[in-house]
Amino acid sequence: MAAASSIASHLKSSFTSPISSALVSPKGLFASPLRVWPSTRQSSFTIRAVQSEKFLQPTFQVIQPINGDPFIGSLETPITSSPLIAWYLSNLPAYRTAVSPLLRGIEVCLAHGFLLVGPFVKGGPWRNTPVAGGAGSLAAAGLVVIVTICLTMYGVASFKEGEPSTAPSLTLTGRKKEPDQLQTADGWASFTGGFFFGGISGVTWAYFLLYILNLPYFFK
Repeated sequence: MAAASSIASHLKSSFTSPISSALVSPKGLFASPLRVWPSTRQSSFTIRAVQSEKFLQPTFQVIQPINGDPFIGSLETPITSSPLIAWYLSNLPAYRTAVSPLLRGIEVCLAHGFLLVGPFVKGGPWRNTPVAGGAGSLAAAGLVVIVTICLTMYGVASFKEGEPSTAPSLTLTGRKKEPDQLQTADGWASFTGGFFFGGISGVTWAYFLLYILNLPYFFK
C-alpha cells in the first residue's frame, strides 16, 4: 500500500510540474494565462432572389398549342398557321377531300412517274449503253409497281371493308366537314389504282418525249 501511494504521488507531482503546466495552459504575450470567453455571436446569412426588370415585362408566345388546347397534339407557329402555308397544304392532292381518291392518286403519281425516268437513265447501271433510255424507263416503272404493292399492303392492314371513314369529321377550328373517303377500304383501293395508273402513264409519257419524238433535251 505504501508503494502504491508513493507511485500515485509521484505521478501527481509530474502532472503539476511547471513544464507540463506550461505546455497545457496557453499563455499570453506577457506569459499570463489566456482566458477563453464564451462567444455570444451567431453567424447567419440570408439569400434573397432579385428579379430582373426584363422578366417583369409581359411576354408573347410565338409557338403555342393550336386553339389553346395542348391535348390536340399540334402546335401553332408563324409558319404552319400562316394563310399562305394553309392555302398551299389544302391544295395538295392528298388533302383535297372534294376530289375523288382515284383522281388524287392519278395526280400524285403522274408527276412522280414522269420525274423518275431521268435519275434511272443517268444514274442506272446501263447509263453508258445504247439501251439506257429503255432500261431507265423500265426501272422507273418497276419502282412504281413496288410502291403500289406497298400501298396495297397498307390498305389491307389499316382499313376493313364496310367500315366508315376513320378521318375526323371536325376541323381543328371546330367546323364540321364530311369525313375523307380516302380513309376507307374502297377509297384507299381507288387511290392505289390511280397511283399505279398515273405512275405508269408518267413513265410512258417521259419515254415518249425523250426517245420517240427525239426532242432536243439536255439529257437522253
